[in-house]
Amino acid sequence: SENRLKQRELNLNQRQEEISRRRQDVEQQQQRLDNEKKMLQVRHQELDKMQEQEREKLEELSGLSAEEAKTRLVESMKDQARLDAASYVNEIVDEAKLNANQQAKKIVIQTIQRVATETAIENSVSVFHIENDEVKGRIIGREGRNIRALEAACGVEIVVDELSVLSPSLTPPFTIEDNTDGGDDLRMKYRYLDLRRPAVRRNLELRHRMTILIRNFLDQQNFIEVETPILIGSTPEGARDFVVPSRMNPGQFYALPQSPQTLKQLLMVAGFDRYFQIAKCFRDEDLRADRQPEFTQIDCEMSFVDQEDVLQLFEEMARVLFREVRGVELPKLERMTWHEAMRRFGSDKPDLRFGMEFVELMDDLKGTGSFSVFDEAAYIGGIVVPGCADYSRKQLNELTDFVKRPQIGAKGLVFIKYNADGTVKSSIDKFYTPEQLAKVKETTGAKDGDLVLILSGDNANKTRIQLCSLRLEMGNRLGLRDKNVFKCLWIIDFPLFEWSDEEQRLMATHHPFTMPNPDDLPLLDEHPEQVRAKAYDFVCNGIEVGGGSLRIHDTQLQEKMFEVLGFTPERAEAQFGFLMNAFKYGAPPHAGLAFGLDRFVSIMAGLDSIRDCIAFPKNNSGRDVMLDAPSEIDDKQLDELQIKVELKA
Repeated sequence: SENRLKQRELNLNQRQEEISRRRQDVEQQQQRLDNEKKMLQVRHQELDKMQEQEREKLEELSGLSAEEAKTRLVESMKDQARLDAASYVNEIVDEAKLNANQQAKKIVIQTIQRVATETAIENSVSVFHIENDEVKGRIIGREGRNIRALEAACGVEIVVDELSVLSPSLTPPFTIEDNTDGGDDLRMKYRYLDLRRPAVRRNLELRHRMTILIRNFLDQQNFIEVETPILIGSTPEGARDFVVPSRMNPGQFYALPQSPQTLKQLLMVAGFDRYFQIAKCFRDEDLRADRQPEFTQIDCEMSFVDQEDVLQLFEEMARVLFREVRGVELPKLERMTWHEAMRRFGSDKPDLRFGMEFVELMDDLKGTGSFSVFDEAAYIGGIVVPGCADYSRKQLNELTDFVKRPQIGAKGLVFIKYNADGTVKSSIDKFYTPEQLAKVKETTGAKDGDLVLILSGDNANKTRIQLCSLRLEMGNRLGLRDKNVFKCLWIIDFPLFEWSDEEQRLMATHHPFTMPNPDDLPLLDEHPEQVRAKAYDFVCNGIEVGGGSLRIHDTQLQEKMFEVLGFTPERAEAQFGFLMNAFKYGAPPHAGLAFGLDRFVSIMAGLDSIRDCIAFPKNNSGRDVMLDAPSEIDDKQLDELQIKVELKA
């Protein structure tokens, strides 16, 4: 009873904290709107004042000679803001009565062109720059212009008298606009046209800016950028390698790096205490929205550091990026253990923008009723969906179908609706008494009007992962995953090993070079599955943006790791002998971290897919439809490589 009261109090406190956070967000948004309103009022006053000044200057200019007008223009325009200069140019050409004097007009146009370039008038620079041998015409003011139009488009045009076509163009296969009518495949085929769209260009400009900020930050922290090879040896752990045949070494293959992991460790042995690289990486794995076969990492490694040093430094880097790119000030980030993240959210990359934390219901529902599904379950967990007790049968059926999809794999979904009038409706009410369902309400902290969704299964972690998918789906349905809200945290204390059903053996959760937690070293022989890793992930809005670990720098411990992973000494020597030999010459304690640049940019840009912030991405089948790659190669090339292709039926 005391535990249940504590759980209920905890749920209430969490709900109050969430309400408080939302109230603060609303207050901040209202403050921003008030500030913008004040700025607009000030801007309108400034514009009225500038219009009056322009009228006075026009009266002065109308009686001047061409040279005097030129001098006055230069002096005035250099002191004007971009909008002032554009508006002033418009009024001069349209109203200054210089059209009767062609020589004076020519001087004014040349002056406008030069000064516009110097003052970088937005959207006018290109207009004035084409006043050359290719286009000749008269600069005029746009009819019906107003202050907002002037600000948006500078209010001037060229009426073309002569035009030379530099390069003819076909009609594009889709509209070159933000809201284009082109489908994904069509835009990928003509990606060079898709890149003309302002929305796509903004994503790449954001990527460029973030890359510059990252390089500058790491440079200030005394990191040096070192390029590592693209053609390396294949390693068995992790995802599948992309392999490249060697003509000069028949029957042998390079691999494209999944990451520069072993190479950056060798740099630590070489005495490069702080390394980084904006590195291209390659993994042959099934694609999804946040995966591409080739991607970019912000790859970093440091010597003579511990976990705290790494977390503090790269938390500060993230803070700089959010401040400079989005104007968001990150607080000190929460640190959550892997076990806690799985228990509370069913994911090692939890989305903290909304609540709906898991509540375990084993004590309330297993063996207390006559529902055999729960009685045989190893885990029963639920989430409270606020204000959704009015969900219809159709909506609940949709949720049931959602969790039964093969990608999720649940066998069914149980619901309990605690209606606003105090009544209770549930898919299991014939198996449990009203008092038992009231007990579930107390345990979960649900209120009248709330909906409780429950999953169960014979594998606790597997069921939690299924419940996580349901939680995220409800967050999407209720609009709780705001792309302009950023909730970041560190996940720490990962398991060092995980079981692979495919390989039927333990595999490294991250990679074989991850340092075990020193407190767990005695468990390596008898209970390796219980050993924690000195590893950490940077998570933002439910996305793993980066991850890293302390590395093993002791040869004997590294050999022990290979032994637990099932490597024979001969196999370990063949694949990692170069690293083991390097350690024999003295390796410093070292640690590292790599951020996914593509994922980081997509979060900052509010994108659903990393493909939208890559210049020339692959489609969901791993194909480049623009270059038609991958493709077959000539028999001559295959002969040179001494390779014969035989496809399996």
